[in-house]
Amino acid sequence: MTFLQSLPVSVQTVFLLLLSNIFMTFAWYGHLRNLASAPWYVAALVSWGIALFEYLLQVPANRIGFTQFNVGQLKILQEVITLAVFVPFSVVYLGQPLKWDYLWAGLCMVGAVYFIFRNA
Repeated sequence: MTFLQSLPVSVQTVFLLLLSNIFMTFAWYGHLRNLASAPWYVAALVSWGIALFEYLLQVPANRIGFTQFNVGQLKILQEVITLAVFVPFSVVYLGQPLKWDYLWAGLCMVGAVYFIFRNA
């Protein structure tokens, strides 16, 4: 048994989704900084290659998570993690200003988490 398999399903799911989202964010937005002068199709191919690693983590995360969570819960969990990864990435890596809108979006996600998990 691997270390990851010894952890609770919820921890395995969140950990794999977190790693998946890091790859996803770089695949979707990293080219804006690194390949800004390259043709769009070069950026698309590089992004596609990065996205492969996203899927290699996301698919097992959802399979593992589906043993404990329903699809709606997995989706909301994914979106919360996406926002938690995207905000620091956009501020630190892309140099975008931190906006109050991120806080409001995060609060909306807290509401989404509440409603999707309240009867669990």
